[in-house]
Amino acid sequence: MSDATYDRNYWEERYSGHGSDHRGGHGHGALEANPHLASETAPLEPGSALDAGCGTGTDALWLAGQGWQVTAVDIAENALETARARAQELGAPVAGRVHWQCEDLTTWQPPAGGYALVYSHYVHTDAPYADLYRRLAAAVAPGGTLLVVGHHPDGLHGDAAHAGHHGTQLTAQQVADLLDAGEWTVETADARVRTATVGDGREITLHDAVLRARRNTGR
Repeated sequence: MSDATYDRNYWEERYSGHGSDHRGGHGHGALEANPHLASETAPLEPGSALDAGCGTGTDALWLAGQGWQVTAVDIAENALETARARAQELGAPVAGRVHWQCEDLTTWQPPAGGYALVYSHYVHTDAPYADLYRRLAAAVAPGGTLLVVGHHPDGLHGDAAHAGHHGTQLTAQQVADLLDAGEWTVETADARVRTATVGDGREITLHDAVLRARRNTGR
């Protein structure tokens, strides 16, 4: 089992210089969203969104390009510095829709009911996954959507440092089980396989857990 500790120092070092985006499959110049994000948000009307663990900003900027007003949160200032530079290259219409915020998802509590979409993709923290996803779920507004993409246990991430670390591998059903059935409607809970190109040009196979749930509006 990996003894990696996903604290601020770990991520600052990982994103120092031209550090890679840990989400996998995105270069710094691309604005091609994670395929699960693109497919699962296609039916949604743009509104307010939280990208929790945004890395160098690919998915946050893609959402902004689709008309979402995005709060993009990451623990590493080095990652956010790269993300802000990428946003400026895209111009004011996109850059103006993203607010970059440095927070530690291990402890950060987002505003309750604050977002129409809460999205996390390959989030690695030292917090127990149940605690993390309950806090993210609480940030979804009534009628809004929680979208979680994680590493499914059937596969190994391209970065060996992530393999076997607690909380980095889980099924969509494990996330679904954290949600109150009376408050949430689970719309997607899948295991999916895809290929992605990493920074050195290699193609790798990723086994993803994808959870999309809608928070019910109540009576």
